[in-house]
Amino acid sequence: MNSQETGFPAFPRLVHEAQPHPMLTRGALLCGVLSLAIIASQLGPRAFLLGFAVAALPVPIYVVLVLWLDRFEPEPAKTLAQTFAWGATVAVFVALIVNSVTEEAVGGVLGPDAGELFGSLVTAPVIEEVAKGVALLLLYRELKDEFDGVIDGVVYAAMVGLGFAMIENVQYYGDAIARGDESSVLTFFLRGMMSPFAHPLFTSMFGIGLGYVRERHGQGTRWLAPLLGLLVAVLLHSLWNLAASFEGWFLALYLAVMLPAFLSVLGLIYLSLLREGRVLRQHLASLVGDGVLTGDELEALCRVRARLEASMAAWRRGGFTHWRDRREMHRIASELAFHRWRVLRGLSLGPVADAEREAEYLRRLCELCAAVRTLQAGRDAGTGGALPS
Repeated sequence: MNSQETGFPAFPRLVHEAQPHPMLTRGALLCGVLSLAIIASQLGPRAFLLGFAVAALPVPIYVVLVLWLDRFEPEPAKTLAQTFAWGATVAVFVALIVNSVTEEAVGGVLGPDAGELFGSLVTAPVIEEVAKGVALLLLYRELKDEFDGVIDGVVYAAMVGLGFAMIENVQYYGDAIARGDESSVLTFFLRGMMSPFAHPLFTSMFGIGLGYVRERHGQGTRWLAPLLGLLVAVLLHSLWNLAASFEGWFLALYLAVMLPAFLSVLGLIYLSLLREGRVLRQHLASLVGDGVLTGDELEALCRVRARLEASMAAWRRGGFTHWRDRREMHRIASELAFHRWRVLRGLSLGPVADAEREAEYLRRLCELCAAVRTLQAGRDAGTGGALPS
């Protein structure tokens, strides 16, 4: 649907936005079909379909929570969907094959119980975290104009982790449904309410490491932080599986390790949001002197709460159209600020490309500011006075 059909002004996304690695789509399609076929053959049609339906239920809630974290510079929806798909397809397929082969090999030598324990504590954590981490590494390498720091690392990690957790839960739910006993209720609670945050939490450790490197481009040991993050992800994953293997340990480990780790990530996100606010203020302050932004608009851009208040005021003043334009103005201003930040730190596409992108961001920001102010002036005139912004 085009702008003429909707009546909205056209503010398309930049034509030069980077595209993620083709493996995020081409590999995902094939692996998705194969992995779902394997799981369905193990569970049977009825248990598979019911398990899939139940596993998908909490996913939208967690996705909304993840997207809420990325307040200043939201990631492209297409890339987020592709990242989720990687976790649900490629990572799952790799895990299914490698975990099964390893468990059978170890079980053939040391016995089935030893093979299952080795797979749970060693093979699964390593293979699954590496398989999910490959998506983050591809995004880090390909999307230099999107993967800007710790928050982006956490957001992409959460999406790939949610995709993996959903399909993994299909197996657990389907198996519980196939047994048809009271374990279904316990399985749903443990995996549906507590597990979906686990895979995003594990993988976020690697995402934090990559984001840390991006924020400190050219400073320090390049791969130490991502490597440490991957090791922590594997360790947390192994501890989770250990506790799940011994039911008496699960709640204790959840409260002693997983919950503090989760709260630590939230604290790091809060600090990262403060850092991003400083980036915005530093690289957009000159626009006030140039007349592109007002002082109030700059303040609204640099604080999460002020952005929310400005967006809600826009909704009250002009409904969806005004709210949408205000949100787009915030997004383009953030894109401009982070573009300037990347260029300053040496993440350049070349002088000509950098200058073209700068000019395009400024042009679109001026258009959006004009649209927002025009609509605001019209609404204020209609109500007989200005409303607070």
